[in-house]
Amino acid sequence: MSEEVIQGTEEITQDDKLWALLSWIFSPIVPIIVLLLEDKKNRPFIKYNAMQALVLSVVGYVISAVLSAVVIGCFVGIALLIYIIYLAIKSYQGEWVTIPVITDFCKNQGWI
Repeated sequence: MSEEVIQGTEEITQDDKLWALLSWIFSPIVPIIVLLLEDKKNRPFIKYNAMQALVLSVVGYVISAVLSAVVIGCFVGIALLIYIIYLAIKSYQGEWVTIPVITDFCKNQGWI
């Protein structure tokens, strides 16, 4: 499903924006909860952001943990936190954020 099809299906509500923001800020806990709630996972904007937040946080935490033996892991964790806050702000503004590798991976898996 292309981004244009997803964007054109429904209007993005304030509730959608709030759940997207919470999914980014409190990932991976909130995205898991969102994807278990029937009324939330059926909203395209919420599902789009929750799935990307879940995948990005898991990948970021794994990379940070692997690199923590080297000092670089700390900087990766801080950079990930800053990037997640940036994505949270963009999603709260109603934008369909695109993360270069993560978005393509999620679309290819059929998750979004």
